[in-house]
Amino acid sequence: MSNDILRVGNASGFYGDRFAAVREMLTGGELDVLTGDYLAELTMLILGRDRLKDPSLGYAKTFLRQMEEGLGLALERGVKIVVNAGGLNPAGLAAKLRDLAERLGLDAKIAHVQGDDLLDRAAELGFGSPAAANAYLGAFGIVAGLDAGADVVVTGRITDASLVVGPAAWRFGWSRTDYDRLAGAVVAGHLIECGTQVTGGNYAFFQEIADLGHAGFPIAEIRADGSSVITKHPGTGGAVSVGTVTAQLLYEIQGARYAGPDVTTRLDTAALSQDGPDRVLVSGVRGEAPPPDLKVSLNTIGGFRNEMTFILTGLDVEAKAALAQSQLEPLLVKRPAEVVWNLARVDRPDAPTQQQASALLQCVVRDMDPDKVGRQFSSAAVELALASYPGFALTTPPGNGSPYGVFTAGFVPQSALAHEAVLPDGSTVPIPPAPQTQALAEVPEPAVAGPGDLGAVRRAPLGALAGARSGDKGGSANIGLWARTDEQYSWLVAQLTSDKLVELLPEAAGLVVRRTVLPNLRAVNFVIEGILGRGVAEQARFDPQAKGLGEWLRSRELDIPASLLGTEEPR
Repeated sequence: MSNDILRVGNASGFYGDRFAAVREMLTGGELDVLTGDYLAELTMLILGRDRLKDPSLGYAKTFLRQMEEGLGLALERGVKIVVNAGGLNPAGLAAKLRDLAERLGLDAKIAHVQGDDLLDRAAELGFGSPAAANAYLGAFGIVAGLDAGADVVVTGRITDASLVVGPAAWRFGWSRTDYDRLAGAVVAGHLIECGTQVTGGNYAFFQEIADLGHAGFPIAEIRADGSSVITKHPGTGGAVSVGTVTAQLLYEIQGARYAGPDVTTRLDTAALSQDGPDRVLVSGVRGEAPPPDLKVSLNTIGGFRNEMTFILTGLDVEAKAALAQSQLEPLLVKRPAEVVWNLARVDRPDAPTQQQASALLQCVVRDMDPDKVGRQFSSAAVELALASYPGFALTTPPGNGSPYGVFTAGFVPQSALAHEAVLPDGSTVPIPPAPQTQALAEVPEPAVAGPGDLGAVRRAPLGALAGARSGDKGGSANIGLWARTDEQYSWLVAQLTSDKLVELLPEAAGLVVRRTVLPNLRAVNFVIEGILGRGVAEQARFDPQAKGLGEWLRSRELDIPASLLGTEEPR
């Protein structure tokens, strides 16, 4: 393999992703490094529950099973493995990997990175009493492990992109202040961290992807200057295009500055261009010194929740919903702290099927006392079966409540952590904080030329012109939209203001909406603060991770110049 290019493949975008992807990536073509992202805000809570049941757990058990076959394949092919599957217990996973290697008769050198777990210091740091408290570490603990000859480096809560930045900095010998190169690798890492989302998965224009039956996982071919080509193994499904890469680049971002522990990446400097079939060149990325503080993921048990959903069929849906609500609430002798009703009018008049004639009335209850949201609630709903509205039905039988978590973000100075790499020989290397830091600041919105007179308009959904990708960050959500021609983009920037977004998405009313314009990508990004309540684990919203928020926006209709519709010129 060329020393001028580092081929980094990813085999996991979340805890529960395609199990066979590790084998597929190791046997499907050339690789230097295989990464896997197993952590998300919700995953940390799941692993925290595992650790409460058994202190030896707290890591992604799926990865250990994948290594029963994958470890030997990786060693045979000379592929390094770097994963954050250590979760809340990277030392425990590293020990299990050594046991596995010994059982399989393999000589595997295992390193791990630690120092992110702040649970024992949570009160001291002003975080209260969370179930888990983990700082987002950077890439240089991984560098230290690879420098020491590790075949596998296991981490806990690092930034997702650091899984790629670490191997790149190791291979090319980048310093802590090579900000442009580090930033380029951050973009590459961000692009492949979610697996098949960059190879056609969840893509707004999915009907243009010829084969989504078994999309290939992505590869970043990283160069010494920090530029990269995003691609996939030959013969695999899906597609890599400027569109699919743009969509993933906009996923879960906040603004033009993308802060990390090693570098602040200027997303507004990234340039994308097609570099051949299933190959997109990412170039021009600039970086700045990182902020002085590290983000901390805080997961707390928020209480217990339960829900029951009533089926309302046919006529008088609103009146039926009002009757069910008025009947159920007085039956809750132990009243929960929160009782939330949501009526989903998915019914249609004169429907040809019973399902299409039905609406759904959901009642969600939450309380710190599990008894208040347990059988007394769900059984009360069932007791109405013969005494309520005509056509009474429920989607589920009665059941007990379950605990839910709340995610919040905290911050600590980089110097407050004991970031360490534990090398294959058991020795420990301290990883110093970033040598330079710089406070984050807003990037002024760049001017975009107005669209001029584009002629007659017609009513059409926004998605006829723009793609979108949305996602969650704690209780907030982002929606990134992009256009495919300069003319479409000029119109999009002029029309889609923050106020217009709220008009199109009334659920954002009263919330802070921030807009970022990214001309290099022909994109506009919006962050809607607080739309997801207290995060995905609370399930305060129909779409708790905001994955469909962008598609809802694309479905809203506007008056769009007819000359812009149906134009699908590639960049």
